[in-house]
Amino acid sequence: MPQVRVRFAPSPTGPLHIGGVRTALYNYLFAKKNKGTFILRIEDTDQTRFVEGAEDYIMESLRWCGIVVDEGIREGGEHSPYRQSDRKEIYKKYADKLVDKGLAYYAFDTPEQLEAIRLEYEKKGTTFNYNSEVRGKLTNSLSLDAVDWNARLDRGEPYVIRFKMPVDEEVHFEDIIRGQIVVNTSTLDDKVLFKSDGMPTYHLAHLVDDHLMKISHVIRGEEWLPSLPLHILLYRAFGWETPLFAHLPLLLKPDGKGKLSKRDGDRMGFPVFPLFWPYDETAKGYREEGYYPEAFVNMIALLGWNPGTEQEIFSMDELIDAFSLERVGKSGSRFDPEKAKWFNHQYLQKRSDSRLAMEFREFLREKGFHIDIVRLEMLVSMVKERVSFVKEFWSQTDFFFKAPEAYDLEAVKKRWQENTETILGELKEVLRGIDDFSPLPLEAAVKSWIESRGYNMGAVMNPFRLVIVGSLRGPHMFDIISWIGKGETIARIEKGLSLIGKK
Repeated sequence: MPQVRVRFAPSPTGPLHIGGVRTALYNYLFAKKNKGTFILRIEDTDQTRFVEGAEDYIMESLRWCGIVVDEGIREGGEHSPYRQSDRKEIYKKYADKLVDKGLAYYAFDTPEQLEAIRLEYEKKGTTFNYNSEVRGKLTNSLSLDAVDWNARLDRGEPYVIRFKMPVDEEVHFEDIIRGQIVVNTSTLDDKVLFKSDGMPTYHLAHLVDDHLMKISHVIRGEEWLPSLPLHILLYRAFGWETPLFAHLPLLLKPDGKGKLSKRDGDRMGFPVFPLFWPYDETAKGYREEGYYPEAFVNMIALLGWNPGTEQEIFSMDELIDAFSLERVGKSGSRFDPEKAKWFNHQYLQKRSDSRLAMEFREFLREKGFHIDIVRLEMLVSMVKERVSFVKEFWSQTDFFFKAPEAYDLEAVKKRWQENTETILGELKEVLRGIDDFSPLPLEAAVKSWIESRGYNMGAVMNPFRLVIVGSLRGPHMFDIISWIGKGETIARIEKGLSLIGKK
């Protein structure tokens, strides 16, 4: 295998889709697995679609994911610059080389002329393609005599440079994921390589840059597969060595019907972008929704790639060690938002109580609660198995910080009996007499009292939970009352008795 050099080359046209992050990740994993180089190149040749802030968003997304760039705009490198608009002086000479070889040509057709031709074709029920069948009848340097088209160039008349697609030729190429592919050039049109605004199209610019940056493997989305025959022919036209190609499968909607889009996320309530997008039409991000970057990366790594084992939880180093393009599937991979939550749950469970307590403390401070970190560690250890995100700790622990303001009426109806007030009144006095308010002594003392009185355990503990929590939820009761303390426990019993007793 040649020295591995791969690139992730997004366009700054908006927020980076998780499909794009997966492409970056697979490039990164492949590079690191093979002791290679991972390059970030910004492809902004289409200035009409440029979106302010998108470039920084791309770089911040990769940083958050732990995808480390070896060469790029910020990192530099021997093949700088890594932004195509900063390289625009490079491309024209390569387009001219193809014209000089007779493998490309100048086309002077105006957008209005081409639109009129398209409409004529539509009226006949056919589709117009600028190809070998029609190029000799249109306004270009193949149909015009040399004096005419040179005069047009001298006058500064707008033009594009199109590739001259060979006639009825089979193009054979190999894709690492999809195997051998054959395409006949009769199905292809003469793509524009250089635009009238002085900028190259993707087809020319990326290919020139890949050659100059010595890219060994092009790993990109399958939407570029139809363009691969053109790219193979362009490599051949320049006389350059062709890199190896791998076209990744699509990420599909949760129902498997079509490509995953922002609209699907909005409709079903999950993000399709790594970070919050703050511009124009805002969009949710995985980071801001509370996902850990390790969980996010682990999740997208398995959307299309199969390690060949039952293992699902991978660190970045384990992904690097296990990854291979040969185990990337051909068919689209369905995105499952519930599985994404499952991954985050797994990573949250692996975190230490002290780390989770520090993360939850920031959330509590925003609500005005300032709790000792040791007490918070005790708290998160009680409920961590019930949550998938740090923000969910609040819904599982709010009653630790404030007495209930209302009580679950359905639970009251089922669990509040005629003798409940008497039982809770007795329990209050039992608790008042306990000096050691840690969970185990509490539990032993209360259970001993219940047995001595011949009470049913549920007849005591269910209404007890109601007055302390407000509903029949939460961790072990004695953990709860130990944490809130004797004074607060007795106060809540008294409050519950006064309010529920009136209902």
